[in-house]
This record gives sequence, structure tokens and C-alpha cells, in this order.
Amino acid sequence: MKTINRIMTNICSDNLAESRDFYTKLFDFNVDYDSDWFVHLISKDKKLELGIINRTNEIVPKKFQNDPQGFYITFVVDNADEIFKIAKSEKFEILSEPTDTFYGQRRFLLKDPNGTLVDISSPIKDFEF
Repeated sequence: MKTINRIMTNICSDNLAESRDFYTKLFDFNVDYDSDWFVHLISKDKKLELGIINRTNEIVPKKFQNDPQGFYITFVVDNADEIFKIAKSEKFEILSEPTDTFYGQRRFLLKDPNGTLVDISSPIKDFEF
């Protein structure tokens, strides 16, 4: 069997502090490690991790030091509207306001300080296909 022990997304950033603050203000992350080249965020229950790495750090291959393309990060939360209120009060870049989707999620989109598309969704209570 091919066991996965851990999976972590790393976001390349030109401003680690701004990125750290974006994710810790929106979500239940604690700063586990904070340096001039890498920030490690971990959820309070220690089950979820997010890394933020300096885009031009030597361990990031040159051809991957560009703005993000072809992916986005989804955070499934209890109440997307509550997170939206935080994003709005922090003046984060909101790409779409919360809407109900055909597949049973309440969803809105943000752009993080690095250009990463961030999808924030919550299940619609009692939704049925």
C-alpha cells in the first residue's frame, strides 16, 4: 500500500508577512514557524497545514517562481458568510460575493496577496440534489 502521511500546500510569495496575515485573519491557523524565507501555518487542531515560501528562494525551481496559474485552493468552512465579512472588513481582494451553487455549496472567491485564487465554501444545510 502507498500510504500518504501528510499533504501540505505551499504558496510562493513576494511578501511573507502579508500572506501570513491574510491566511491567519481568515482562518483558524496558528503560525508554527516564521522566517525570512518560509512561514508554516497549522490549524489549531494540528490537522491542516499551509506553507508560504519566498518565491525566489533557491529551493523553488526558477520556472515555478511565476504567478500562480492553473490551480486554486478551496477552504471548506462552517459558514462562508462569516469569512466573507472578515475578508470585506480587511479589504481583501474579493472576486465574487457569496452565492449558492447548483451543487450545494455557498461560495465566494478571493485573490490572495500572491495572486492565488482562494475559494471559500460552506455546505448548504439540508441541500438535496
